[in-house]
Amino acid sequence: MAAIELSGVTKRYGDVTALHDLDLEVRDGEIYGFLGPNGAGKSTTIDILLDFVRPTAGSATVLGHDSHADSLSIRQRIGVLPEGFHVYERLTGRQHVEFAIESKGANDDPDALLERVGIPDAADRKAGGFSKGMQQRLALAIALVGDPEILILDEPSTGLDPNGAREMRSIITEEANRGATVFFSSHILEQVEAVCDRVGILKNGQLVAEDTIRGLRDAAGTGSSLTVTVDELSADILAAVEDVPGVSGVSADGDTLTVSAENAAKTDILDAVESAGGEVEDFATREASLDDVFAAYTNDEAVEA
Repeated sequence: MAAIELSGVTKRYGDVTALHDLDLEVRDGEIYGFLGPNGAGKSTTIDILLDFVRPTAGSATVLGHDSHADSLSIRQRIGVLPEGFHVYERLTGRQHVEFAIESKGANDDPDALLERVGIPDAADRKAGGFSKGMQQRLALAIALVGDPEILILDEPSTGLDPNGAREMRSIITEEANRGATVFFSSHILEQVEAVCDRVGILKNGQLVAEDTIRGLRDAAGTGSSLTVTVDELSADILAAVEDVPGVSGVSADGDTLTVSAENAAKTDILDAVESAGGEVEDFATREASLDDVFAAYTNDEAVEA
């Protein structure tokens, strides 16, 4: 059974179509990263899953239940960290978590949850004085109440410093290891690349790509590049490298070449440099980052999956 499934989901706001015939499946137990530029429809998708808005057409299910008809029972089994979480300023950190525990009928230890997210010393402080990062940690503690079967996290690293972001990744991984499904939207691509099993990229309300990060790199043609520094770059060396099968692009900066090519062509490139009279002083391979992949699918010349 899919943990989350959307089938033919369309959402219109007047003349604006936020989602268009969206099909999406998140497998049970996986960490799924949901990406897209601003206005792509990510928040609308999450709002439909949580029954905050209803689709104009199509259906959405969570844990096999209709997201609208069974929304109350679904909420007892999931944890949500919403974007723009607002605290109750006069309540302490512990009171926030205690309220969530009572609402779910769970038996969690509120202090243990606050310690897990890194704010044990804030348990008795009123949340109105929390920093943005502390509010985000508190929201995560609330989302973890009751060992949810699914965690839905909308921009979970907002306001967190590097240590907080690293702790967030660790908690996401721990939850997945426990057996939970994690579905999260983020604009911090390094977070997604570090923990996700699969990634879906949304553009203009449509899913334009979905795969592992390795699969997305290969499909977008952004696999890797090779930089080669030679003793003295000549026109003959440049021409020889351009003629190597598998090379799709070459640029030069001083005596350093940056070559876009298939992995199998790397040794051929070095051989071509030496055959043309060059001496290789240094070389390094760089894999395309998720930023490169994201740009390849969301710019005007995006690859359609």
